[in-house]
Amino acid sequence: MIRKNIYKWHRTISLIIAIPVILWAASGFMHPVMTTIRPKVGTQELSPQTIDTTKIIVLLQDALLKNNIDKFSNFRIVQLADNWFYQIQLPGQNVLQYISTQNGKLLKNGDELYARFLAKQFLEGVKKTNRNISVPVISGLHDCCVNAATAVLNDTSGAKITEVELVEKFNEEYKYINRFLPAYKVSFERKDGIRIYVETQQDRFAFAMDNRRAVFDTFFSWFHTLGWLDFLGKGKLMIEIVLMSMAFLATLMGIYIFCITKTKTPNGNTVVAARRNHRWTSIVISLFTLMFTGSGAFHLFTKFSPDTRAQFFTQNVFTPVDALLDIKKIFAAAGAQKKITTISIVKINGKNYWQVFSQSEETNKKNNIPGAMDMMKRKVAPAPSAIYISTDDHTVLKDGEMKYANYLATLFSKHRPDEIVKTTVITKFEDEYGFVNKRLPVWRVHYNSNSKERFYVETSTGKLAAHVNDKDLIEGYSFAMLHKHHFMDWAGKSGRDISTMFWALAQIAVVVIGLTLYFKMRARKTRQQQ
Repeated sequence: MIRKNIYKWHRTISLIIAIPVILWAASGFMHPVMTTIRPKVGTQELSPQTIDTTKIIVLLQDALLKNNIDKFSNFRIVQLADNWFYQIQLPGQNVLQYISTQNGKLLKNGDELYARFLAKQFLEGVKKTNRNISVPVISGLHDCCVNAATAVLNDTSGAKITEVELVEKFNEEYKYINRFLPAYKVSFERKDGIRIYVETQQDRFAFAMDNRRAVFDTFFSWFHTLGWLDFLGKGKLMIEIVLMSMAFLATLMGIYIFCITKTKTPNGNTVVAARRNHRWTSIVISLFTLMFTGSGAFHLFTKFSPDTRAQFFTQNVFTPVDALLDIKKIFAAAGAQKKITTISIVKINGKNYWQVFSQSEETNKKNNIPGAMDMMKRKVAPAPSAIYISTDDHTVLKDGEMKYANYLATLFSKHRPDEIVKTTVITKFEDEYGFVNKRLPVWRVHYNSNSKERFYVETSTGKLAAHVNDKDLIEGYSFAMLHKHHFMDWAGKSGRDISTMFWALAQIAVVVIGLTLYFKMRARKTRQQQ
């Protein structure tokens, strides 16, 4: 009786989850294709440019006062074509302001212009003249704002820009997995309809989408993550978990049935032949069915706890009084050999510091490595090169990067500073800090409490990159190893993709053979009843 019920339930559950499994497997098969056949871009990183001190004529404090800015969150010094600007971040505002370092004028629509400038280079690649575009003097005016705008808007090299849009919330195309907000979507006039997403705050490539990838992305969203059920909120997770659990249970029943029965010789009987095919294909593939469904359901359970990392970032407010920027003293404190690329301001334990970034030898070397500009291939970044100089007396803070990382972790974790066990710089995506986290380089700050939790912080932005503990590792490794086949990492990305695609197709084969057996049995039953 028990055996008969197991047969019945195995058949019933298998019929219910047949279509979902086919759709999951088909879209899972497409995922490696989607990550391999990506929009072609010239580069995913831009080499930082050394600050030209001869162009820093108007002091930061004067530039702020001239434009009636009495509060700001941070600033950088950036190059736009052949001009230098203070990039100003105002409290609570996503659109950055750009003030010329040469005459103190505000660049109209500066953030959009800078997004255009960055997107062009990411798409076309950095040419020798790209970051130093000179334009003729217009009507006798030596106005850097006019020249910068003209250089960007009149740049006829490569594809034409058709639209620029500020993205302040994640959407169907620019999903949460991309992490960076706010970002600009820059669309180009090309046959493939390519659009490049850039983060102007860090000169960062965020994402690229074209029409072909959009088809893959939509297919994956609809049939693998059931995006069409998003309106149900957490209810969608429950539906997915139930379906995956049913597939897991049906597989276990199938394994039990295989163990308690024997394979019969077909002798020309098509039903027996179909049953034999189903038995042997299923038992071979069942391990991977359990891996896919079990890890998938486990992963979905964790999504009931929201990912709150975006809520953790520094919220400092500075005034022009805090902005007494003396370039000569900063260069002197940093050392004559340093090639300073940008300067920002941060607060550590109530004290203000100039955060000074310089070009390192590691940065120069990595640009000569094949594939160095492809984050999917390289997955590594130079170690942080910032030093921290007191805004009061221009003394250098010893181990400033580590101290700032510890300060941020203390701020985010609410732990005491003396609870920090270890602080490590992370320059590569691997193990618990994978490519899904997007930010590099970061610092990992360890604590003993709360299952040995670790906070990954990005010092260049003052943001939380990830928060994990030992409990999270179980799910993380489960999903990485059993669902995404990272146990094949020894064979490289191609080997891992082949493994994923093969066993995804195998799931479809099991279902198709099982359905064939079911319909053959129904046909035989119908004939017997006639």
